[in-house]
Amino acid sequence: MKALLLTLISVSLVNNVVLSQFLGLCPFLGVSKKIETAAGMGGAVIFVITIASAVTSLLYQLLVKFHVEYLETIAFILIIAALVQLVELFLKKYSQGLYQSLGVYLPLITTNCAVLGVALTNVQNHYNFITSVVAGFGTSVGFTISIIILAGIRERIEDNDIPHSFKGSPIVLITAGLMAIAFIGFSGLI
Repeated sequence: MKALLLTLISVSLVNNVVLSQFLGLCPFLGVSKKIETAAGMGGAVIFVITIASAVTSLLYQLLVKFHVEYLETIAFILIIAALVQLVELFLKKYSQGLYQSLGVYLPLITTNCAVLGVALTNVQNHYNFITSVVAGFGTSVGFTISIIILAGIRERIEDNDIPHSFKGSPIVLITAGLMAIAFIGFSGLI
């Protein structure tokens, strides 16, 4: 249990997928304008990464059994794409507002390198099924934490008097860089 808790803290805060590994930057920067939208994207990512971690862990065991491990990337991408389609269909039917606010970024979860990166990292670290699921959940929670923090900061600075050359993307990138520096402080936890 202690190892699982350390894994959870490690992947969510210390080795945050966005702020220390720089994976998943497209939705991180694109969907972080409003807290509600960022939370919706975070929820979708939590679902996709957690389920993808579980399914890819089981799938990898099958690939090893049949000595076709070289198919892992293709198989993982297919699993991730199917899960994203499931989330997209669910949101389109039950949460039309969130579906429209996420826009093009929802299908981009399929190509979000964070999702594939977690699946491949779980395999490379030889995690068992439970550890893979915990690592996937923790990583997606870390993604959600970082995107909601950035959205909150962006909402706060939206009406501030920012020099013209820093308006838009430059101030967002500076903010993300400062957040990455702040998350380095978590490295002392583990």
